[in-house]
Amino acid sequence: MSVETTAPPETGEATKSVRRLDRVVIRFAGDSGDGMQLTGDRFTSETASFGNDLSTLPNFPAEIRAPAGTLPGVSSFQLHFADHDILTPGDAPNVLVAMNPAALKANIADVPRGAEVIVNTDEFTKRAMQKVGYAVSPLEDGSLEGYHLHPVPLTTLTVEALKDFDLSRKEAERSKNMFALGLLSWMYHRPTEGTERFLRTKFAKKPGIAEANIAAFRAGWNFGETTEDFAVSYEVAPAAQAFPVGTYRNISGNLALAYGLVTASRQADLPLFLGSYPITPASDILHELSRHKNFGVRTFQAEDEIAGIGAALGAAFGGSLAVTTTSGPGVALKSETIGLAVSLELPLLIVDIQRGGPSTGLPTKTEQADLLQAMYGRNGEAPVPVVAPRTPADCFDAALEAARIALAYRTPVFLLSDGYLANGSEPWRIPELDELPDLRVQFAQGPNHTLQDGTEVFWPYLRDPHTLARPWAIPGTPGLEHRIGGIEKQDGSGNISYDPANHDFMVRTRQAKIDGIDVPDIEVDDPHGARTLVLGWGSTYGPITAAVRRLRTAGESIAQAHLRHLNPFPHNLGEVLARYERVVVPEMNMGQLATLLRARYLVDVVSFTQINGMPFKAEQLARVLEEASRGN
Repeated sequence: MSVETTAPPETGEATKSVRRLDRVVIRFAGDSGDGMQLTGDRFTSETASFGNDLSTLPNFPAEIRAPAGTLPGVSSFQLHFADHDILTPGDAPNVLVAMNPAALKANIADVPRGAEVIVNTDEFTKRAMQKVGYAVSPLEDGSLEGYHLHPVPLTTLTVEALKDFDLSRKEAERSKNMFALGLLSWMYHRPTEGTERFLRTKFAKKPGIAEANIAAFRAGWNFGETTEDFAVSYEVAPAAQAFPVGTYRNISGNLALAYGLVTASRQADLPLFLGSYPITPASDILHELSRHKNFGVRTFQAEDEIAGIGAALGAAFGGSLAVTTTSGPGVALKSETIGLAVSLELPLLIVDIQRGGPSTGLPTKTEQADLLQAMYGRNGEAPVPVVAPRTPADCFDAALEAARIALAYRTPVFLLSDGYLANGSEPWRIPELDELPDLRVQFAQGPNHTLQDGTEVFWPYLRDPHTLARPWAIPGTPGLEHRIGGIEKQDGSGNISYDPANHDFMVRTRQAKIDGIDVPDIEVDDPHGARTLVLGWGSTYGPITAAVRRLRTAGESIAQAHLRHLNPFPHNLGEVLARYERVVVPEMNMGQLATLLRARYLVDVVSFTQINGMPFKAEQLARVLEEASRGN
């Protein structure tokens, strides 16, 4: 929806129209060295400060520096912002900024006819076009006639704007992303002070570079203001009705998760220890936590995945809130130590930021294909709770919930995020202190069992009758010495045991502990008594909810529910599934949750899957759900 107004004329100046929009999707695209992620991040930050609701989708190659000007080297950043509550980064961009021919060719298929396309004409040389298969220039052959094309010599204009700076041409050209940012900031009335402040801080040791980038940014703004090619600018009002009252900031999933872990350690009054090995897309959590030593956080960058989790498990034994972060390939390497943590019954958070697999797979793309690995990827019967956040901001709350379960039940816990959540961002309301859970635990203080001869001893596997959790004893505490290791323990005493009946009892007890974890009932959004339920987990929440909104606006009746706890399932899940004629489960895998539901509840789940490294689109899901609700 848009409303067009005309700006009041200044003396001697032509008027420009201002069109009001309720939402916009912008995609910046260029070489991986063109600074598209930085450009998108700065536009996002200013949009957040302006008060719009927003959702982002960074998309970049796995290579550190793919060949310049090639399709594999294209990096993009998509931002959806609106004056109302939104849930996804948008199905298709209304505006594409293409910094070179490769960026145009890699992204134009996603752009609907009638959209704005801004191209850097300086890069459309014969050689650059040949690299991506353009025999003739797409700017001249009529192939872009269906779009509002804006050919802009971004490089030339940037170099001209910086001619008074002591920079080589190559150095000046690097600021063309700031010129593009300035132009888009003018087009959509974004604030500018924050970006200028950011540039001065980022290049504090190189003030000349900082001022050059600011000059390029301002030149882009002024170009939009003065050129005849951009006759219209756009306003997207703040989303005043979208948010509850509070203090907000823009946050990515990995940053929210890191803050959640720090908060959990403070609420538990325990030091936080992270044992990790860098891996895309989880490394940002290690980077962020390493900045918070003032909160008692200790980070250890290990030589490999196995050492990382080994150190984390040792820290758990020593009384820390212990965490290890990784992605799918790292989970495979950590599996033996996760099994050891199950046997030792110590609290440990395994944070898996899922990506495309198998093996190295698609390191910078998203997927949900580690669910069965989290559930069963260990030898023997080794049950582990599984928690999954649904949005970038929800990663904060999911971290607190995973910590609650780990500490209360003395168990390793999987936290399954993914690349879409990790790198995406949205507004997050900073919680008040009194809203945070109390996660404090009581360590064992002394003997807890009396032998037949009257001797008081410490039994490390004497369980809490409500949670079945064993006591947590700090090493070195007099009188609490006990065995540690991976061989089966005797119930109660913790001595090594090969007794078949004891092993059967311990296996069933560990399973009963996980089955008995207190998790909230699943809530169903069903205002019209629908016959079809769409059930999601993890990052499918945004696209599913957006699709359900579309269908309900069109008069369709459909119910929606979303799982945060995947092991154990909510106790009312079976009853909920039985109420509906059809249950549709969209997943970014081959149907892993659907498999679990069919096996557990004998429900004929309709599985809809996608494994292309990208999140679902709302329009795509809406079509599938419409067909399912009509019985097709």
